[in-house]
Amino acid sequence: MQGTVAEGFEGVREEFAAFLAGERDEPGAQLAAYHRGRRVVDLWAGEGLGGDSLTSLFSITKGAAHLVVALLVQDRVLDLDREVASYWPEFGTEGKDRLTLRELIPHQVGLVGVDGGFTTEELADDRVPAERLAGQKPLWEPGAAYGYHAFVIGALTGEVVRRVTGRSVQELYEERLRAPYGLDLYLGLPEELEPRWLPVLPLVPTPEQAERIAAAAAAPDGLKDVAFNQHGPEPTDLVAFGNSRLVRALGSTSAGGVGNARGVARMYAAAISTVDGRPPLLTPATAAEFARAHARGADLVTGETDHFGLGFERPVEQFPFLDPGVFGHSGAAGSLGFADPAGEVAYACTRRRFAPPSDHGPSAENGRLAQSVLRAAAGV
Repeated sequence: MQGTVAEGFEGVREEFAAFLAGERDEPGAQLAAYHRGRRVVDLWAGEGLGGDSLTSLFSITKGAAHLVVALLVQDRVLDLDREVASYWPEFGTEGKDRLTLRELIPHQVGLVGVDGGFTTEELADDRVPAERLAGQKPLWEPGAAYGYHAFVIGALTGEVVRRVTGRSVQELYEERLRAPYGLDLYLGLPEELEPRWLPVLPLVPTPEQAERIAAAAAAPDGLKDVAFNQHGPEPTDLVAFGNSRLVRALGSTSAGGVGNARGVARMYAAAISTVDGRPPLLTPATAAEFARAHARGADLVTGETDHFGLGFERPVEQFPFLDPGVFGHSGAAGSLGFADPAGEVAYACTRRRFAPPSDHGPSAENGRLAQSVLRAAAGV
């Protein structure tokens, strides 16, 4: 383990060390946290891994993309209660004409995938899923339920952004967030930064885990298989997807981001705190609106309950010690980033090696690590 913690946050270092000691196989992990706009935790461990190393972040990308959407709503460029089809006319078919942006963003449209699935090349380019999904019939009544649009929610909301602004979410993110704050979180990794990138590592399963994985692969699972692109001739392998140069280069806004814990934590700190003299990006009202539960009940894909705000996940549903106003997003390898406006804390833990399988969400160590950060912040 390497890195530093601020005075009062020594307990976080001890908790990170305990997590590493309990891992069967080296996870390649980074942990970063901000308190009141100041970085107070910066730790990492793993062969060849540095604090500034980059790796694929999967669905943590959704948090970056929807922070752009939140800014556009705050600026009144986008109206949450306007029909998506009024921005994107081709979308208004097959019963989708009355769906609002407020319903689209929390995964309520029912377009989790397409017949036959997508190729990796198609998923890497947001415009391709958007075009293929626009005329498709939803898998449930739009707005009546919700289910995790794992590989396509960024393409759908991103097409609305493109129609209104004439620019992609990736371009707006670079201009308004990444470049001004120097974030090590990229929606499109420049080729010159490739030497800092480290590939994602697969889970090394126990015999029991291998048996469960094989059983799950042998049993089709309806909507979940469609959402995770397992139903076509090219079932998506998440490790290979994260390690694809094309995915990294194009930075698909659902799962193609590249970065590190420093970048994720700094992004969420900038959202809610004064960072380097800049005021918070989000007003308290905007942060609260995007954090509150907009999709109630069970997720039709993952089974989780009251899981989504507007584009962001609500980590409080997995970690009840968190404040209800916390918003963020997890990533497939088990990583997590979030903002806690009430505690003025931003948290990120990233890992290269996949954690043991779960339906969805961050790996379990995030609970103890996040709790140690919040405990320290409350005491200083």
